[in-house]
Amino acid sequence: MADIQTKYQKLAQEYAKLRAQNQVLKKAVVDEQGKQTEIKDSVRERDQRIRKFEQEIDSLSFRNQQLTKRVNVLQEELDNVDIKGKKTKNDQGTASSSPSSVIGEELKNKIEENAKLHKQVYESSEEHRLLVQQLQDRLDNLERENNQHQSVLEATKTRHKDIVERLQHDKAKLEVKLQSQEKNASDSVHKAEHYQDELDKIQQDLGVKLAWAMKIINDKLAFNDTEVRELNALNVPTHDKKHQLKTKEVMGQAMTMVSELCAGLSNFHTYTEQRSKIFPVDSSMGSISSTNQKFCSYLHENASYLRPLDQAFKTFHESIKEEALTTLETATDLQDFSAKFSKYVAYLNKLEPYQLLSLEEECQQSSCSHTLEVRNMELHATYKKFTASFNKLDTYIGLLAAASTKSCDHLQTNHRAFFDKLAECSQSLYEVMKDLSKNYNYKVSLEHQLPTATQKLRTTDECVVSSLISLVTCTGKIANFAKANVEFFAAPAAYRTRGHSFMAGDQEGPLTSPAVTQFRSKAIGYMNSLSRSCPDSVPYEKAVRNQHVLLSSTMSQEGLSQQVANNSEKITRLEQEKEHWLLEAQLMQIKYDKEIQRASQLEEELQRVRNSGGKASSPSQETMVREAMANAVPETVPTSSGKKAATQIDTSMLGQLEGIPMEFGESDQTSRENLIKDHYTARLAEVTSQRQVTDGKAVKFSAECRALQKRLTLAEKAKDKQLEELQTAHQTITQLKDELQTTTRSYEGQLSMMSEHLCGMNDKLTKQKDEIDALKLSIKQPSKKPFKK
Repeated sequence: MADIQTKYQKLAQEYAKLRAQNQVLKKAVVDEQGKQTEIKDSVRERDQRIRKFEQEIDSLSFRNQQLTKRVNVLQEELDNVDIKGKKTKNDQGTASSSPSSVIGEELKNKIEENAKLHKQVYESSEEHRLLVQQLQDRLDNLERENNQHQSVLEATKTRHKDIVERLQHDKAKLEVKLQSQEKNASDSVHKAEHYQDELDKIQQDLGVKLAWAMKIINDKLAFNDTEVRELNALNVPTHDKKHQLKTKEVMGQAMTMVSELCAGLSNFHTYTEQRSKIFPVDSSMGSISSTNQKFCSYLHENASYLRPLDQAFKTFHESIKEEALTTLETATDLQDFSAKFSKYVAYLNKLEPYQLLSLEEECQQSSCSHTLEVRNMELHATYKKFTASFNKLDTYIGLLAAASTKSCDHLQTNHRAFFDKLAECSQSLYEVMKDLSKNYNYKVSLEHQLPTATQKLRTTDECVVSSLISLVTCTGKIANFAKANVEFFAAPAAYRTRGHSFMAGDQEGPLTSPAVTQFRSKAIGYMNSLSRSCPDSVPYEKAVRNQHVLLSSTMSQEGLSQQVANNSEKITRLEQEKEHWLLEAQLMQIKYDKEIQRASQLEEELQRVRNSGGKASSPSQETMVREAMANAVPETVPTSSGKKAATQIDTSMLGQLEGIPMEFGESDQTSRENLIKDHYTARLAEVTSQRQVTDGKAVKFSAECRALQKRLTLAEKAKDKQLEELQTAHQTITQLKDELQTTTRSYEGQLSMMSEHLCGMNDKLTKQKDEIDALKLSIKQPSKKPFKK
């Protein structure tokens, strides 16, 4: 029901949003239509102007034609005049020169005027063409925007219509489902009541049987602690050999990885020692610095730390037997490995300052460029992280190894956190080794470009790079191994309880118990708990009865809904009666005031009659007044029984005062008041029912809004989570691409170096073969000389 209300609330919100969007879109469409009307008006005005310009152009063309004809006529006259001038005498030519000059001047003026008119016509036509083009472009853009707005409006209407239809369909399905669930709930309640009756009968039977069994056990059987789980925890348990075999297998894998790590670290230290003797100063050609001498002497001692470390882990692996369960509390040989690892970490801490000083000496060389110095400083920082990673690893290995000591002070529940931290440290060591390999590869590539780089240095650097690559591979395996086996390492010991999980042929326990100390402490705690008083608790019968009452009162949805409906009807009826009795009280108050006023008038008249007439007054008048007062009393101040009777009549008739007789000429007024009261009573009942329906709808829509808001929040959280995962995936892809490029470059460098080495070896072999052939010829030639003689 809450989901339906939530959906309706969300639907109401969406409908409100759509109405708001619809108003905005309608306003935008109206604005666009207004703009289009304005543009059409402007286009109409432009067309009028264009037609005006065209008329002017036509008139100018007509005038131009007339002027052209006039010029032609004048030209012909001029030609005729010239021809005549040649035939006449000089005086006639002198006399005719004046008209020809006038005609030429007029012709020149007409030509200039014609040119100006042509220029104006051309400018007007160009301006008109540009204006028409601009208006046409603007009209196209506005039509395009109008079409887009219309399409968006239609799409929005269609989409929200589909949403409304889908929600209505969901509402219908949920109503059907709600009816089925209510029916199932009612059936379940009936079944629960039936089962509760059966349970009571079974409990009675079991109570009798339990009393009989307890009597037999107390009288006939001895104490057997394998029947109760809490007491059976005091026994020494047996262990699962499959778990032990897997432990040995996993430790075998770890031994292989530790051996590879030790071999890789030994190669790295050895090749670093060789490089320190060659660069920055070759020891065969000069004396190296005191720092490098000390550094080389310490690096030469790496085998004395790494070999015992490898041997200690092999010893720990050999100590894992199938006869006894191996846990952190029983793995005493892990302490030796932890001690050897701590010694090697101390050795790394001793090497770190000399390693850093050696790098700083390389940066101080004159041949060291700024880029190489930056790479050396990056390698400088990476070496610090390398040592720090081993220190963290040593801390958690020491904590795990300390679990088998007698002075161990950390709880067994912390082992899971230790293994998690150990996996994180392994992953951190893997990341540091990748950075170290990458930075060292960059440094080597820059050093090999220097003119002082020798072939010996290049070969040694390639060996160091290969050792770092092997370390990266090995630490990656260790990180994956630690992460994959955290659950296995942190899982509790695989014990089997005696008396419940015996297998055929497996009746005997192990030779040694791995948890004697733990169960001894449990036994002490149990003996102490026996002396304590039992805590107060609710009796079982009372708890079952309370649960039955709770289930019967909370699980009956049909009964609750019926109660809600009855209460709503009762509230409605009470509100109607409240309004009715408020009106009744007002009407009775008005009548009461009138009757009191009338009684006061009658008393005044009676007093006046007594004062005026005295004894001479007629008794009939006083008797009449007393009867009027007596008749007025029941109407003005009714008794309690009269009120009760009136209440019963009015409740059934809802405001019709039929039980009270009206006198003193007030029947018309009473009927009118009754009609008004009936009208307002019916109106109040109608308004009350409408208000209740409206409240129900409001509550329903509010619940739907809350549910949809919750779903929206969950969707946004899921979206943020997916975005974070996508970003992490992109970062991982980028990192893998960088690693691939680094590995590709290193392999390409190694292949090129091996190719050069092979070429050099081929050259050497060729030279040696030539020398051998020459020697063979030199040997053969002396033997041939005697024959020549």
